[in-house]
Amino acid sequence: MIIRRMTKNDIKAVHDIETNTFSVPWPEPSFHHELEKNPAARYLVAENDGGTVIAYAGAWMIFEEAHITNIAVREDCRGQGIGKKLTEALIQYAANLGVQYMTLEVRKSNLAARNMYKALGFEKLSVRKRYYPDNQEDALLMVLQHMPDVEDDFSE
Repeated sequence: MIIRRMTKNDIKAVHDIETNTFSVPWPEPSFHHELEKNPAARYLVAENDGGTVIAYAGAWMIFEEAHITNIAVREDCRGQGIGKKLTEALIQYAANLGVQYMTLEVRKSNLAARNMYKALGFEKLSVRKRYYPDNQEDALLMVLQHMPDVEDDFSE
């Protein structure tokens, strides 16, 4: 598996994963906007050995804070640790850019994601009542306050 920066050529595959993962998916033009017009946005993709995009993760990095916008793994590739490895790479990327802490929202019912985030050091900060528009489910706001050291050989 290779983890790399997302490019415009990845948008179709990323949007397919998004649509098959979330009940209220981002429209495809949103990913174009993120890559082309949002200077705070950073997105990574994971490719399998055949070069197919199987997962993606993104965050908005603003000064010392990063907010994870979305993480998704293609359904047939879940349960293999891909999401965790991709999230670790996104955390390292953020740390390399000077981020001091990261936040995210996760559905209260998404135990797999919650457990992964907890294993990576995220802690529950608060609850956002009725956050998700499809079913009014609460979101947990989680924060990672201990970032890894900056990699000496990092370049963007």
